[in-house]
Amino acid sequence: MPRTANRLNVFTESVIRGMTRLANRHGAINLSQGFPDFDPPEELLAALEKAARGPCHQYAVTWGAPNFRQALARKIQKFSGVDIDPDQHLVVTCGSTEAMMVAMMTACNPGDRVVVFSPFYENYAADAILAGAEPIYVPLHPPGFGFDPDELRRAFAQRPKAIIVCNPGNPTGKVFTREELTFILELAREHDAFVITDEPYEHIVYEPLQHVYAASLPGAADHVITCNSLSKTYSITGWRLGYVQAAPHVIAQARKVHDFLTIGAAAPIQEAAVAGLELPDSYYAGLRDLYTRKRDVFLGCLRRTGLRFTEPQGAYYVMVDISPLGFQSDTAAAEWMIREVGVAGVPGSSFFREPEHRYIRFHYAKREETLLQAGERLLKIARAGG
Repeated sequence: MPRTANRLNVFTESVIRGMTRLANRHGAINLSQGFPDFDPPEELLAALEKAARGPCHQYAVTWGAPNFRQALARKIQKFSGVDIDPDQHLVVTCGSTEAMMVAMMTACNPGDRVVVFSPFYENYAADAILAGAEPIYVPLHPPGFGFDPDELRRAFAQRPKAIIVCNPGNPTGKVFTREELTFILELAREHDAFVITDEPYEHIVYEPLQHVYAASLPGAADHVITCNSLSKTYSITGWRLGYVQAAPHVIAQARKVHDFLTIGAAAPIQEAAVAGLELPDSYYAGLRDLYTRKRDVFLGCLRRTGLRFTEPQGAYYVMVDISPLGFQSDTAAAEWMIREVGVAGVPGSSFFREPEHRYIRFHYAKREETLLQAGERLLKIARAGG
């Protein structure tokens, strides 16, 4: 019997999605996989209904419907200040997940190295391996999850072809500063490498911090490949709509990869999503305020349990230290929480290269009543003496 590819032996299926399936089986509140339990903006729902009755049911232009790319370019330029030509700087993809795979396969040859910060969103290492590249892991140090400049310099001394930066960070909630991003870009320019950024939480950053677009930094144009999606900003994770943004010569190659991966993103979804891209500035301010409230509610619940955590600066994830519970394995702790407590999180070890087992990641992209219910269940830990 023929054997499958060796590269598939070095990573597993998604632990995050596995925790969702386990949560569904036991009726637990799912704070593992990061999707909301509330509706998208009404403007998007109305646009989707209209698109379903419209003519957009066949293939759009492979790299994105023109009206969607034009609206996307206007939105990117407004918030980042980067000049965007919708015909030269963008490839529309099936979510940021495909965008990252497109970026990786565009940037890397088999045998190249890619710097990955640890902890990392689980797709990054898998994407590098699937592209034939070798990850080089650089630790982000708790509790703030910053990097050591000397450790990053040593990683770049290994001549990587790219570095992946998730900003704001999943799973840590870290927001990279302008100084940190500038340092990363300077190393990339010095070593002729790409900075591949993943920025789906760009509008979920808590005051007084602000999101810095890596593509807006001086000297970024030929080195930064931005991956992004509409999933988190508009609460439409199931629409699977994202994009790659880069210099024209990079996009010309990325279009080839995207074409042969998926052909194109769903045409009716692109048509409907234009309504989201045209929402006023007040929507984004409201989104930040919404998630600030959710963060405050959920962190308040966590404080009552007595468990320690790192307060997120952005995104909607929190890393909780469950070491006082006495489990040798964070996976065992996460499974126990699902079965006995009724709340699902993700074992932190799935995000770390290092042998780290003291964290569980929860997300709080849920209605406040859902978060309060989860908080009441988590109090079982405190009542049990945890």
